Amino acid sequence: MNTQDSLQVPPPPVAGEPVIAIPAAAVPRLQRKLSQRLHTMQATRRHLRAIRIVLNILLLLALLYTITIVKALLIPLVLAGFIGLALNPIVHAGARRRIPRWFTASVLVVGLIAGIGTGIGMLAQPAIGWFHDMPSVIKNYVPKLKTAMQPIEAASRATQTLVGQPARAQPARPAAVAINAWDILSTAPKVLAAVLTVILLVFFFLIYGDLILRRLVEASPSFGYKRHAVTIVRGIQTEVSRYLLTTMLINMTLGVLTAAMLWAYHVPDPLLWGTVAMLANFIPYVGAITTTTVLGLVGLMNFNEAGHALLPALTFAVITVIEGNLITPLIQGRRMRLSPIAILLWLLLWGWLWGIPGALLAVPMLTSTKLVTERVRGWGWFAQMVQR
Repeated sequence: MNTQDSLQVPPPPVAGEPVIAIPAAAVPRLQRKLSQRLHTMQATRRHLRAIRIVLNILLLLALLYTITIVKALLIPLVLAGFIGLALNPIVHAGARRRIPRWFTASVLVVGLIAGIGTGIGMLAQPAIGWFHDMPSVIKNYVPKLKTAMQPIEAASRATQTLVGQPARAQPARPAAVAINAWDILSTAPKVLAAVLTVILLVFFFLIYGDLILRRLVEASPSFGYKRHAVTIVRGIQTEVSRYLLTTMLINMTLGVLTAAMLWAYHVPDPLLWGTVAMLANFIPYVGAITTTTVLGLVGLMNFNEAGHALLPALTFAVITVIEGNLITPLIQGRRMRLSPIAILLWLLLWGWLWGIPGALLAVPMLTSTKLVTERVRGWGWFAQMVQR
C-alpha cells in the first residue's frame, strides 16, 4: 500500500481518541512532504552505508599494515599459541590425575628443547654440506642437463629456421651459489632468541592457560553469559587442540615415512629431506609439490639413471596422495576439510604478509578461525565460505 492509499483510506478511529480531520486541499502538500522526507532518509541511509564500507576497508588495510609491521612479535606469539594448544590436552590429562600443571608443562618443554636441539644437531651439518656443495653439484649437473635438452634445442632451432628467424646462440651462464658465513653468524642470535621466546611462551601458556580462561569468564556480566562463554571457549579450545595435535602427528608420520623411503633408495641425508617433507606438509598442495620437486632434483643430482633418480619423487607423490585424500580426511573428518580456493587465497595472503613463516602457519590459522566462527554468533558465513 502506497502513501496515497494510506491517506485516502485512513484507519478506523480508536474509541476514546479525538478524530483529526485533514482538509482535502492539504493532502497533496502532505504527500509531497512525506515523499521528500522518504527520499532524504533513503539518501542518508545510502551515504551512511557507503561511509561504513569505506571505513571498513580502511580498517582492514590498517590492520594488514599493522600485522606486517609487528610480524617479528606476532609470529612467535602465534606459533607458541598453536604449540600450547596442541600440547594442552596432555597437560589437562595430567591435571585430572592430580599431576601439577607446572610439572607436566616442564617435562613437555624439556622434551621440546631436547627434540629441537637434537634435530638441529643432526640436520645442521647435512644442510650446510648441501649448501656448500651446491655450486660444484650444479656445475657437474649442467652437462647432463645440456645433453638431455639437446633434442629440445634442435627442435627449437628447426622451428626458428622454418619461420625465417635465425637461431641465436644463448651464451652459457655459470651458475654461482654463494653463502656468506657472516650472514649466518649474524642471523643465528635472532633465530636463537626467537626459539627461546617461543619455548617460554609455550611454557607459560601451558601453565596459565586455564587461569586466563577463568579471568575471561569472570569478566562476563552475568552468570548465563559466563556459562555461555565457558561453553564456547572450552569447545573451541578442545577442537583446535585436537586438530593441531592430530595434524602434527600426521606430518611427523609423513616425515618418518619419507626418511625411511629415501634411506631404502640410498638417497643421501634422508633425515634432512624427511624433516623438509614434515614441515612443508603444513602447506597443503604447495608443500607436497615443492617437496616432490626437491626430491626429484636431489635424485637427478645423485643418480645417473633417470628411472632410479625419479623414483624417490614418484614414491613421495604417491604417499602424499594417499595421505591427503584418504588418511587425513578419515582421521580429521569432513568438518576439517577446507576449500582449495580458500586455502590458496589464504596462503597467498599470509605468505605475502609474513613470508615463509606465514605460509607455514596459514592453514592452521584458517582452520582455527573456521572452528571459532562456527561457534560465534554472526560469523557462521565465514565458516560456510571456507568449507569444502
